[in-house]
Amino acid sequence: MKRMIVHCGPDSTQMALLEDGRLVEYAAESSQRRGLVGSFFKGKVVNVVPGMQAAFVDIGQKKNAFLYIDDLLHPHLERQPRQKPAITSLLKAGQELIVQVVKDALGNKGARVTTHYSLPGRWLVYMPTAGYVAVSKKIGHEDERSRLRTIGEELRTEDEGLILRTVAENAEPASIAEDLGMLRDRWNHIQATAKKIGAPSLLHHDLGMVQRLMRDIYSPETDELIMDCPEQLEQTNEFLDTMLPGKFPKLTVYEGEDGLFEHYGIRQQLEKDFQRKIWLPGGGYIVWDNTEAMTVIDVNTGRFTGGQTLEETVFQTNMEAAQEIARLVRLRDAGGIIIIDFIDMDREEHQGAVLDMLESSLDGDRTQHHVLGWTKLGLLEMTRKRVREESVLLLND
Repeated sequence: MKRMIVHCGPDSTQMALLEDGRLVEYAAESSQRRGLVGSFFKGKVVNVVPGMQAAFVDIGQKKNAFLYIDDLLHPHLERQPRQKPAITSLLKAGQELIVQVVKDALGNKGARVTTHYSLPGRWLVYMPTAGYVAVSKKIGHEDERSRLRTIGEELRTEDEGLILRTVAENAEPASIAEDLGMLRDRWNHIQATAKKIGAPSLLHHDLGMVQRLMRDIYSPETDELIMDCPEQLEQTNEFLDTMLPGKFPKLTVYEGEDGLFEHYGIRQQLEKDFQRKIWLPGGGYIVWDNTEAMTVIDVNTGRFTGGQTLEETVFQTNMEAAQEIARLVRLRDAGGIIIIDFIDMDREEHQGAVLDMLESSLDGDRTQHHVLGWTKLGLLEMTRKRVREESVLLLND
């Protein structure tokens, strides 16, 4: 069971996601400034850089957005030219085009944008120009994958692309068709708006943090949403009624005397889980360091002495650490290269078990990630794609 806790402060909205009582996700959204990932702009090309095979596009933000040539070519790989053309043959300074933000501005870098447009709905992701149907890899049953792929092929036009999401498993064809119709209407509205206004202009803003959570992972049959702001709850209820008509979600307004995050122990968990040194349940600990280039995590046995032998003690500590690191990677929204220095293990089967534990514990992470395996130095390497601006930990709000 997932329990979603939403605290509305004077300057921000904070969200905490609990799975079986454990904190696995945290995010904060400023009342003054929202992220741009998923939003559409009519932009104007400012500069084309042949040496980078990229262009800079003015979308009306402080920094110009970055558009790489791969994000200009056809979104279906089989329809791309065998030899990549020069970007100067596709774009020129002053040209106007519709772009979508795929990565927020981070640090000194502007947002990254694409022309591979996608609009996520409840059951599917609509790609107006992609030309193919795909099914979420997390749907494992081949009969269900085939059923969803057939529904997608019957519903789409030749140029359209659809990705059937994990939550679409066992969904009715009529519900999928309704979702697609809504997303088509949204895309048509974006195109119509672009014809009426000049660049740079915002054409469509993606949903806010709470509504994205409802759209992407909320299951009204099993999950619970608790908020301390009645106005936001009412808006969320209306959104869910539009997205999932006929369902009766578990929405609750919190009216306790102590703070919402305090009542559910979230504030205490946040303070502990964002420390540099985090203790494991068995007595071991991990040390978490962020550098400009990567995240480095070191595992230590600490006070743990539970194994029969040194190898067994090391193995049990590493297994505990793999589970905890998977949770913290998701909670802290770590991005880029992540290097984990597990305690050295002599037995290959122990190394394989720790790798399997990390991968299986990351199954619930919706952010794209890849566990690359062990390096020659005995370090475990993984990558994770963070696309939104880093949430600020607002413990005093």
